[in-house]
Amino acid sequence: MLGFKHWFNTVVQSSKHRKRHSPLTQHLRYSLRTSIRCERALGSLLGFVIHSFSTKTLRSKMVTSESNSGEILQLFLKIGLDERTAQNAIVNGKVSSNLKDVIREAGVEDGCIKSVGNLLYMVATKYPANALKHRPFLLQYIILSKIKNPNQLEKALSFLSNIGPESLEVDDFEESCGIGVEVSVGDIKAAVDEVVNGNMEAILAQRYRINAGNLYGQVRKLQPWADARVVKEIMDAKLHELLGEKTAADEEKPVKKKKEKPPKVEDKVIDASNSACAPALVDTNPFLIFPEPGENIQVHTEIFFSDGSVLRPHNTKEKLEKHLKVTGGKVFTRFPPEPNGYLHIGHAKAMFVSFGLAKERNGYCYLRFDDTNPEAEKMEYIDHIQDIVNWMGWGPFKITYSSDYFQELYDLAVELIKRGHAYVDHQTPEEVKEYREKKLDSPWRNRPIVESLMLFEEMRRGMVDEGKATLRMKQDMQSDNYNMYDLIAYRIKFTPHPHAGDKWCIYPSYDYTHCIVDSLENITHSLCTLEFETRRASYYWLLECLDLYLPYVWEYSRLNMSNTVMSKRKLNRLVTEKLVDGWDDPRLLTLAGLRRRGVSSEAINTFIRGVGITRSDNSMIRVDRLEHVIREEMNNLAPRTMVVLHPLKVVLTNLEASAAMELDAKIWPDAQEGDAASFYKAPFTNVIYIEKSDFRMKDSKDYYGLAPGKTVLLRYAFPIKCTEVIFGDDKETIVELRAEYDPTKSIKPKGVLHWVAEPSPGVDPVKVEVRLFDKLFLSENPSELDNWLADLNPNSKEVIPEAYAVPNLAQAKFGDKFQFERLGYFSVDQDSTPEKIIFNRTVTLRDSYAKLVNK
Repeated sequence: MLGFKHWFNTVVQSSKHRKRHSPLTQHLRYSLRTSIRCERALGSLLGFVIHSFSTKTLRSKMVTSESNSGEILQLFLKIGLDERTAQNAIVNGKVSSNLKDVIREAGVEDGCIKSVGNLLYMVATKYPANALKHRPFLLQYIILSKIKNPNQLEKALSFLSNIGPESLEVDDFEESCGIGVEVSVGDIKAAVDEVVNGNMEAILAQRYRINAGNLYGQVRKLQPWADARVVKEIMDAKLHELLGEKTAADEEKPVKKKKEKPPKVEDKVIDASNSACAPALVDTNPFLIFPEPGENIQVHTEIFFSDGSVLRPHNTKEKLEKHLKVTGGKVFTRFPPEPNGYLHIGHAKAMFVSFGLAKERNGYCYLRFDDTNPEAEKMEYIDHIQDIVNWMGWGPFKITYSSDYFQELYDLAVELIKRGHAYVDHQTPEEVKEYREKKLDSPWRNRPIVESLMLFEEMRRGMVDEGKATLRMKQDMQSDNYNMYDLIAYRIKFTPHPHAGDKWCIYPSYDYTHCIVDSLENITHSLCTLEFETRRASYYWLLECLDLYLPYVWEYSRLNMSNTVMSKRKLNRLVTEKLVDGWDDPRLLTLAGLRRRGVSSEAINTFIRGVGITRSDNSMIRVDRLEHVIREEMNNLAPRTMVVLHPLKVVLTNLEASAAMELDAKIWPDAQEGDAASFYKAPFTNVIYIEKSDFRMKDSKDYYGLAPGKTVLLRYAFPIKCTEVIFGDDKETIVELRAEYDPTKSIKPKGVLHWVAEPSPGVDPVKVEVRLFDKLFLSENPSELDNWLADLNPNSKEVIPEAYAVPNLAQAKFGDKFQFERLGYFSVDQDSTPEKIIFNRTVTLRDSYAKLVNK
């Protein structure tokens, strides 16, 4: 019967698209579909169809279809898929075809173990279309159990997606997905012990209320190829061993200490060493604009309908009291990123607003992953977001997922249909767009409620092809607000969900999900950027239709930064087309990129606080303003040192070649004599190096560098006078200078140069790699340009592979920060090795923003 229904629906769909406005077609379609579900009417239905088609042909098609479906089902079951997943795959023609091809290419038509079959299913649903030539190669790794788990396969698919049809290097492929890396239970236990020991204080204090997901994530960082299930089992067992059984207190919400009153302004003490990080005393509290939870009874907005009626959504007294009883009157906010990319500095503002309000009011903030689109989400992004939220200094009350509420959302969708506020629609995306632009009702908008209920159930059970139906909210197609034009609530996607697995083949939309989950989580303040303001009507309309609690919604201006893009679509294009070096490229204003550049979370939060929380959406914040805050912080925290980027050799002719001195150089500009900890030793020999740009053949009054016959001072050392210039074979390139130094320091020249000397005769100084970064785009607002990629700054990155450094930098470690005198502030990059230290320039010394402000 299933084969017949599939064939019949195809005929009806074809008729539907040819005669969309025909009442006869709609009536016939409804009557026939209803007859299929009613056994008593089956005979008359078949009679009608037999008069329309040849009985022999019809039966042949039915038998063939059912036979083929049965054979395919058995094929899928042989590789270990559960029956529901196999049935869903059959219904989706694309997945079914891909999976059959994968099984054939893998040579497992006779079956395989379930773990291998699940990986083959993952290949069938996620394999990148641009790398099909490599699919047989990948399948062999799965069949031979070289790729054993979804994490490895995810990395392999990402690798193949990046190289596309190009030839691959086997070693690079195997390294990317951990081939040959064996992680034993003992290895996992050791990693768990290390993580537990490192978090012991927090575990003992918070007990079972600690964020276990964060602990699992730390173990995965130590053992990225470990089985996630085993990691969870061992970590849970370790916590049980350490803490014992859960107590009643473990089930209670933590009670925070009462917030102490801040001291009076005149009693506060300013820490000058950290003044750049702390807000000024005159700063006002940016969260004073938000009401208390108990005040959430006012009308939130007015929704004007085309029939002249007005909806004024608000909480009833009873509804608010019920909410306050659950929350205890506390503030509850949420930070709800979609796990489809890396977070950028705009998300730092969103975190500051939501986490900051909760912290200021002694409340709670959820980290909620808005994971309603299974095709765009990856564990890589989920792990990244949790890591960045913690790095930014915010501690979530709970980590939740929109997918945690899929059952509740489905049940409420059924209720919405029953109340006459939703219907199943069969328009294509193009037709939906056209009808919305023309303010036309869908032909199926007024179908009977019982029919929408039956069709929605069929959608849930995987009986309707992807793209053939959606559930739409029945709002107001004549409204002046485009976001009231019957928004889509559910769509069909035969794609397993990263968090919910393969339980669902219908997924709720953002417009349907986020307001309901806000209400289910008892969010008091739903805070978002101004582009969502027009969605406020839809937000409250839906909650009113379902008689749910209404959070307080407030929109603020998004953070617009100059000389960059922050659209995820544009950022993803920069990354996938390799126009930048990944999501953490220091030229990007992603939070991972800023962190890699050497920017601290404290500096970012200080910058965000300074920008403020406003509703002015037209302002473009110059990147110089961010750099000013970074520079102010690093000026207080970064020790001084000397590095020469483009070395020019200088031989001191009046100093013995065997002579070597150790001079005191200041780590801090205000270092006092006798404070040994404030100085480092800089070797001084007869061969030193200065910057090529610090020498000219022709001197001038406004030039303070070295020139023939001119004297300059070497920082922390002696004056030197250039006596001779040595040219290369081309008679133009300067290869060496000769000079004399003044050991008496009797001359006081104006020019002061940084330098690096050979530590001993014939031995080169420490060689380091230095990466200089500039603005990624030439224009202030590249997003406005039609060809925005043409605006990329070709000089945004310069790599200096062999700069010369003083000896103490040989011991620099990842994350260490320095001021290279006269050059800027630098941070040690993650690519560094003991043999090769790599520095990223975090920010230059010149402060254009401060000059602009002081004008």
